[in-house]
Amino acid sequence: MDNCLSYSCHRDDEIARFLRRVNPPKVVIDNDVYNNVTVIKVDSANKHGILLEVVQVLTDLNLTIKKAYISSDGGWFMDVFNVTNQDGNKVTDEIVLDYIRKSLGPEESSCFSPRSTIGVKQSVDFTVIELTGTDRPGLLSELCAVLTDLQCNVANAEIWTHRAKAAAVLQVTDEVTSSAVTDPERLSKIRKLLGYVLTGGSRSRRSREPKTTVSSSLNADRRLHQLMFADRDYDEWENNVDDEDKIGRVVPDVDVSNLHDLDYSIVMIKCKDRPKLLFDTVFTLTDMKYVVSHASIDAEGPEAYQEYYIRHTDGSPVKSEAERQRVIKCLKAAIQRRVSEGLKLELCTSDRVGLLSDVTRIFRENSLTVTRAEVKTKGGKAFNTFYVRDASGYEVDAKTIDSIRQVIGQKILQVKGGNTEVKPSSQESQTGFLFGVFKSRSFVNFGLIRS
Repeated sequence: MDNCLSYSCHRDDEIARFLRRVNPPKVVIDNDVYNNVTVIKVDSANKHGILLEVVQVLTDLNLTIKKAYISSDGGWFMDVFNVTNQDGNKVTDEIVLDYIRKSLGPEESSCFSPRSTIGVKQSVDFTVIELTGTDRPGLLSELCAVLTDLQCNVANAEIWTHRAKAAAVLQVTDEVTSSAVTDPERLSKIRKLLGYVLTGGSRSRRSREPKTTVSSSLNADRRLHQLMFADRDYDEWENNVDDEDKIGRVVPDVDVSNLHDLDYSIVMIKCKDRPKLLFDTVFTLTDMKYVVSHASIDAEGPEAYQEYYIRHTDGSPVKSEAERQRVIKCLKAAIQRRVSEGLKLELCTSDRVGLLSDVTRIFRENSLTVTRAEVKTKGGKAFNTFYVRDASGYEVDAKTIDSIRQVIGQKILQVKGGNTEVKPSSQESQTGFLFGVFKSRSFVNFGLIRS
């Protein structure tokens, strides 16, 4: 059976390479036609998933897609994207433009292969840990504490929460070797102990056992969507038809209807625009095995309008009302998963084993819950972003944030969003107690723990 699958994959790769030689992709970048956006045109032989690959290349470069026109009905794929950089200006960096040409053009033979980005590449760089379970206050702190106790350092991580569900993709290394953890017994212990933590807050014990793999590259965004989808977070939309969800977020407007004369289903989306919105919707449709034949995207204002003409891979439209409702719920969930709720905190300091455990422990002891987090390390420095809310549901107290910043360091932990304004203390510490001479003392000594 494995031999047949291997032969099939090899044959598909050979066909894809042949088609690229016969019809090489063409990428045209135009900075002259408009004053405020860069126009990127991509022409290529069509295949399932190609739109997602193009969108991901642009998204990974942190480009904002203002408008897009997609046509891939038949054997040819034609896309036009109007994009800007993070500052809202044209993309003029030649390094970025050259990367786009090489990634989407004929020079990169494997760019459009879904297996090249979805699969796990064996290496010794990181051990990837995938977690899903029921969310609760302090969950991230408990997980990080377990990893620190097991002498694992969290090098990179993405954590999402959505409708009482939590999902995380962590890249960890061994404290001593700074490489992946490969010992089977140790990996089994990691899975077992993390599993205990995940099931501790769930009476139903539905949380899956953590999954560990050894890899050098992994697309965390894709895996987080898939983990949330597998945990059926979209089912929560069944009992909520109001304009706002339980915590006040505006629910996206999504509708699906059929064009029976043309055998298409039309997906209409209207919601507040945000970074990576197009990636999230395109990935969801692609992962659900739908083909986007045509699409029109408009995100030039505060709201985004997306229109997709979709079919099944067998050419048929949405076949039933139950399927229609499922598509609507899944797209709503995909849009809301990445919505950042709470006060945004950014931490930048020297990386060390246990750093994430210490920081999240302080959050937990001050009744703050992490709704979303992004952890990165580079060159011995940690760059962490947290979105926090008060565990009781009230607004985050400014005095609490000020106290936390005095412990961690006023210049190490910065407030970047929300309505909470925090003024520097007159006795501001640049390094903070946690990262200074007192870091070995218990947090209880600082009077931050609430009963």
